Amino acid sequence: MLMPKRVKYRRQHRGRMKGIATKGNTVTYGTYGLVAAECAWITANQIEAARIAMTRYIKRGGQVYIKIFPHKPVTKKPAEVRMGSGKGAPEYWVAVVKPGRVMFEIAGVPEADAKEAMRLASHKLPIKCKFVVKDGEA
Repeated sequence: MLMPKRVKYRRQHRGRMKGIATKGNTVTYGTYGLVAAECAWITANQIEAARIAMTRYIKRGGQVYIKIFPHKPVTKKPAEVRMGSGKGAPEYWVAVVKPGRVMFEIAGVPEADAKEAMRLASHKLPIKCKFVVKDGEA
């Protein structure tokens, strides 16, 4: 599972997800990309599930690039614990994704295979996604 090796602060505020992605909104490494159409928290488990779905479909033929990383810790208090006594312990890690962010890229496979692999990956994610082709390609 993806998570930071070290962090300065183990607990973070939730923050807000507003606006569109200004960073990571172009296909850079691969030829085809999967772009977020909504904003959401994508957990490390969901990223891994999408990656497995893509690599299984292309049978390790092409190259898969993951362009999001779960930097944000999400805390949770144990069940049946009274209010107060501080913030809970980190439970899992999420990547904050805004509309327009390229989350995954594929290179080295035909467009039909890339499209199907991305479709399978998008079913593992909690948001609507779009398939895009790199500018100047195909």
